[in-house]
Amino acid sequence: MNEVDMSEDDTRIAIVGMTGRFPGAGTVERLWRNLTTGPSAIREITDEELAAARVPPALAANPQYVRRGAPLDDPGLFDASFFGFSAREAEATDPQHRLFLECCWEALETAGYQPNRVPGRVGVFGGVGHSFYGLRHVLASPEVMDTITRGQYAMGTAPDSLCMVVSYRLGLDGPVFSVQSSCSTSLVAVHVAVQSLLTQECDTALAGASRIEEPVPEGYLFEEGSLTSPDGIVRSLDADANGTVLGNGVGVVVLKRLADALADGDHVHAVILGSAVNNDGSARAGLVAPSVEGQATVISDAMSVAGVDPGEIDYVECHAPGTRLGDSVELAALDRVFPAARDTPCVLSSTKPDLGHLDRASGMAGLIKAT
Repeated sequence: MNEVDMSEDDTRIAIVGMTGRFPGAGTVERLWRNLTTGPSAIREITDEELAAARVPPALAANPQYVRRGAPLDDPGLFDASFFGFSAREAEATDPQHRLFLECCWEALETAGYQPNRVPGRVGVFGGVGHSFYGLRHVLASPEVMDTITRGQYAMGTAPDSLCMVVSYRLGLDGPVFSVQSSCSTSLVAVHVAVQSLLTQECDTALAGASRIEEPVPEGYLFEEGSLTSPDGIVRSLDADANGTVLGNGVGVVVLKRLADALADGDHVHAVILGSAVNNDGSARAGLVAPSVEGQATVISDAMSVAGVDPGEIDYVECHAPGTRLGDSVELAALDRVFPAARDTPCVLSSTKPDLGHLDRASGMAGLIKAT
């Protein structure tokens, strides 16, 4: 290994483990293989799947109903007894929470640690999508609600409990933060985890997010002017971009201070040099779209923190959901930050055409892909 300069003010953070569940890919290795050699994981939803999802036949027959999606394989599978859940507790727990717990365990294993015996303080930082599962399959099931308390329901479905349950089930005693910032959730969780590591609040951090709108695959009703694609195809960074497809996914990374990772002999997959977060307030291009100025500022801030010149960067993993407004704002922001004259081109990419828009977990999919 080459010598690494490690001063007392070293703020570099190492990614030492990562895992996830993505459309068409149950592992990070399979995700990479699919991204480099396979077709898009956005696929047709079968008649059998629509029936299992209880999509009304009249809705499925609507010309505006798009029978395409980016579902996960077997998101309902869960080894309840392994994590100390009763069968009823598992049934009342949103698959988003179950898979996030599984991925936190697995991520620590990929980092080379026994998940419930990691040395030092381990923090958990993450977010989750709305619990449609809780509304449709728990609250609407008297046979389930008659056997659990409201508190038990909240513990299995509320965003606040996501990371707390992980720390409890795995015996982790570092800080716990539930992060909810819409589709930037997983990357903001990474940012918060980095700050916690740099202030010595924890020695290892789990950061990620989970989003599973419905465990059974289904399509969606296209509405003119919405964010969704009318034909179920995502064309990110393309002049023909006309909408996105929402997908399901979970992703978690394990972070440590770089100096500690090298001293402990960890495998360093990538190094985070810096990160930044901001908000546009009322200057946003729309409620769900940032402003060009705000996005350009946060990109510049992140590079400033990292000590990197824009001319040194030759790859950008974009959000680029495949919508005309969102993509154009992002491209305009990048155009402001990066120099017009370059010796080599800067490559732009996005996971959305391959995986769909994973909402809370979309940034984590991009981070793992870039790593």
